[in-house]
Amino acid sequence: MTSTQDSKNFNFIRLAGVIRESIVDGPGLRFVVFVQGCPHGCEGCHNPDTHDFNGGYDCEISKITAAIDENPLLDGVTFSGGEPMCQPEAFLNLAREIKKRNLNIVIYTGFTFEELQERAKTNDAVRQLLQLTDLLIDGPFVQKQRDLTLLFRGSSNQRVIDMKQTLEEGKICLAEKYL
Repeated sequence: MTSTQDSKNFNFIRLAGVIRESIVDGPGLRFVVFVQGCPHGCEGCHNPDTHDFNGGYDCEISKITAAIDENPLLDGVTFSGGEPMCQPEAFLNLAREIKKRNLNIVIYTGFTFEELQERAKTNDAVRQLLQLTDLLIDGPFVQKQRDLTLLFRGSSNQRVIDMKQTLEEGKICLAEKYL
C-alpha cells in the first residue's frame, strides 16, 4: 500500500506533520518527520490520525531540508508514522539529503526487519534506505506488550536495531545501549 501521491514524483512526501525538536524519538536532539498513511492499524497506536493514506498533505523534500537546516544543534532526523516504508523512494531522497548534512537517521516502522529484507529484494529504494539508516525501530506496536520504561519504543516486541552493524555482520544486531 502506498500514498495517493503521484508515484513518479519522489520529491514530495505525504506528511502528517513534523516536530522540529524532539528528545524522545531517538538519541539526541531530533527533527521528526511523521508520514501520512499506515497499513498496520495497531491497537492503541500513538498516532492513529496518521493511518489514512488520503489524509495529511504533500510536502516538498526541499522544504523539509530547509527546516532541518534552520537548526544547527540537531543530531539527527527521525522518520515516523504512519509508515515511512510505504513511501521508500521519497524517504530515500530525503535520507540522502540528511546524510549530506552529517546527521543520523532513525526509522520507526511497523514492519519487522525480516519483512523489510523481503521487500528490499523487489524494491531497491527499501534496500538503499536501510543502508542509510543508523537505527531501525521495527515491529508493530502491541498493546499487550506496552512498556513505558523502554527507550524509544512502546512495546517490548519492538527492537532497536543498529543497522550499520547488522548490515556488516549479516545478522540482526541490537543497539545495546538502548536496550
